[in-house]
Amino acid sequence: MAGVQTAVALREQGFTGPVTLIGAEPHQPYDRPPLSKAVLLGNAEGSAFDIDFEALDIDLQLGRDVTGLRPGAHELDTLAGPVPYDVLVVASGAEPVVLPGSEGVPGVHLLRTLDDAARLRPVLDEQHTVVVVGAGWIGAEFATAARAAGCEVTVVEAADRPLAGVLPAEVAAPMARWYAQSGAELLTGTPVARIEHGSVVLADGRTLAAGAVVVGIGARPATGWLAGSGIALGPDGSVTADDALRTSLPDVYAVGDCASFPSARYGTRLLVHHWDNALQGPRTAAANIIGAGTDGAQPLTYDPVPYFWSEQFDRFVQYAGHHGDADTLLWRGDPADAAWTVCWLRDGALVAVLAVGRPRDLAQGRRLIEAGARLDQVRAADPAVPLKSARADAA
Repeated sequence: MAGVQTAVALREQGFTGPVTLIGAEPHQPYDRPPLSKAVLLGNAEGSAFDIDFEALDIDLQLGRDVTGLRPGAHELDTLAGPVPYDVLVVASGAEPVVLPGSEGVPGVHLLRTLDDAARLRPVLDEQHTVVVVGAGWIGAEFATAARAAGCEVTVVEAADRPLAGVLPAEVAAPMARWYAQSGAELLTGTPVARIEHGSVVLADGRTLAAGAVVVGIGARPATGWLAGSGIALGPDGSVTADDALRTSLPDVYAVGDCASFPSARYGTRLLVHHWDNALQGPRTAAANIIGAGTDGAQPLTYDPVPYFWSEQFDRFVQYAGHHGDADTLLWRGDPADAAWTVCWLRDGALVAVLAVGRPRDLAQGRRLIEAGARLDQVRAADPAVPLKSARADAA
């Protein structure tokens, strides 16, 4: 997504020089969100972008692994030989974290690529008993698809709740109930000891029968190929871009899942593994690449309100912002109901919003976050009051 959007944005913004887009996968560039939904369930054959690369004069090189970067020579190393560049955009994405000891065990799957989804479709078609390791976003979405396909599903999570690394306990608690409502079993506080062919052995000694195992325990930036290049990486493995998405190397930018960036809005460095970041960041990078040669041009700053969504257990979940340093949490609605919202404030200003089945709250909340708006907490907590009408200066 990030690489494709960078190439397209360069053309849309008037860049006329040669553009080469290199990808390791052999498939036409595709969108990832449908992989855990329509593609996985067989309701769509693929999710290729509807982009005419030839008409845009973009040299698309597929099935080509990049193995290294030599900035002194302005060259990429690939198995098919070196590739020179004037400006490089690193958009190598993220790779799923592998559960130790699960490599090579038959019936163990990840869900990140089109090929992963293709391998999992027969699992759902044959209605295997499935164990999902990890109750994060991907785990919940796969469990949803598996239940829709008629599979028996057990989700095991080492933490004491789903989405433990993402949401506070009081917000995750009602979401834990969604599993049982869908007919899936959720086991929290349950680390996996090992995976064997046909079973998952838990740390407490229990053994779960598993016709298939799907591991969804997170992803990390796919930046191992940059070893020895001199490019600066963060402790999380991300390329540490600046607020213009430039890296520590000259003429090298980074966008999407592989890159972190400093946010003045939130006063911290953000690593955002979501679709909207892979759409928005490339537009900024492209503008800065084109403007870099213009005398006196000031680079554009990238400081978005992060956004993502998830479709799980017949619910549409959306999130905007970053609640890491919020000091107030407000509920809009009853979390036992089908639709509700959580707002996070810092010093009275809205900094993040989670909306379940309330897309209007999300849309209005996102604009309020962008504006740095302060909220009247009494009005904001009333789900009958439009969120945009809960501004402190609108009371």
